[in-house]
Amino acid sequence: MKLAVVGGGSTYTPELIDGIAGRRSTLDVDEIVLVDPDAYRVEAVGGFSQRLLDHAGHPARVKTTQSLEEGVDGASAVLIQLRVGGQRARRSDETFPHACGCVGQETTGAGGLAKALRTVPVVLDIADRVRKIAGDDTWIVNFTNPVGIVTRALLNEGHRAVGLCNVAINLQRQFGKLLQVGADDVKLVHTGLNHLSWERGALVDGVDRLPELLDQHLGYLSNEVSVPEEWLRRMNVVPSYYLKYFYAHDEQVTKQRTERPRADVVSDVEEELLKIYLDPERNTKPESLEKRGGAYYSEAAVQLVHALTAGGPAEEHVVNVRNDGTFPFLPDDAVIEARSTVDLKGAKPIPQPPVEPRFSGLIAATTAYEFLALEAALKGGRDRVADALLAHPLVGQYSKADTLADSLVQINREYLPWARG
Repeated sequence: MKLAVVGGGSTYTPELIDGIAGRRSTLDVDEIVLVDPDAYRVEAVGGFSQRLLDHAGHPARVKTTQSLEEGVDGASAVLIQLRVGGQRARRSDETFPHACGCVGQETTGAGGLAKALRTVPVVLDIADRVRKIAGDDTWIVNFTNPVGIVTRALLNEGHRAVGLCNVAINLQRQFGKLLQVGADDVKLVHTGLNHLSWERGALVDGVDRLPELLDQHLGYLSNEVSVPEEWLRRMNVVPSYYLKYFYAHDEQVTKQRTERPRADVVSDVEEELLKIYLDPERNTKPESLEKRGGAYYSEAAVQLVHALTAGGPAEEHVVNVRNDGTFPFLPDDAVIEARSTVDLKGAKPIPQPPVEPRFSGLIAATTAYEFLALEAALKGGRDRVADALLAHPLVGQYSKADTLADSLVQINREYLPWARG
């Protein structure tokens, strides 16, 4: 099987390669093509990736190219993990909202909208070219943020796409360790949207062990997801780490204003990693790769690609998928993040218990924002940007929405053709 990775020059790609090397029996890959316009980065990453495979005794060959058409031709699956504008644009996303007292973050709020506006047209162009070259049956696994918005854009255009995030598998692995059971034995009742989700259950052999986790490991879980212990005990759920931007917005803004932007930290890590990758003697994953973020990403990606391409029994994965009635309070074409069955036909959400109002309200409001964000990304226009920001729960005031819209458009003008006229 041929696997193509668009954005293969990412310093995080070796994490994916290491995951493939360690799971030869579950994913029969013999060719991996890393596609990236940055020749220097993709060659450095590609060479190191091949050494990782060779060291593990895996027979797959790694190829690198700057040509998307060459990279995806004949691929069974294409993983998209790009960042339009690089860390420079990310730094802007993480800082410009502070002027209005709003959180700066690359996947939600005004920063997340900026990333969506830059990213959606690029990913759709790539997907169109993938379908033309590789064929209608090729699966696209989208790991590009904001995953929910980008995945909905792909699905609306008829692409065979599934969105993937590492939040759920990270919590699943932690729950398994705490419960002293195999990680795959834990089935999450994962509810919400990408980066707006809650674990409402942790099923082991059909028994919900979440109450036990909260009773015996409350302090640990509170620290891991940055939510007060009292809140966890009262709500009886474990939220995504990203919920702190909603539940402790003002605290996070104050903290961000005094901390170094994450983009700067990642830039330093990437520089260190590239030096390691260029060392012809290195053939094992460096510890510093853990600083890059995305724990268990490789495991989630490998398992998902296997489920989509292997032709075996349906597997369960937490993915970004069409709602199709799963949450009755959302439109069918909304993209949710939920435990789903996955096979050759794609992903289908598993029915869940009714969602409590304390969660459904925030899910519905954020979904409305995501609809408006996608419209702005596809059609352009400063007013559409302002309308999307006004609908976002982290903005929600017209004066802030207007100011942020003007700043966003000005800062990202080079990436937005409609803003250059």
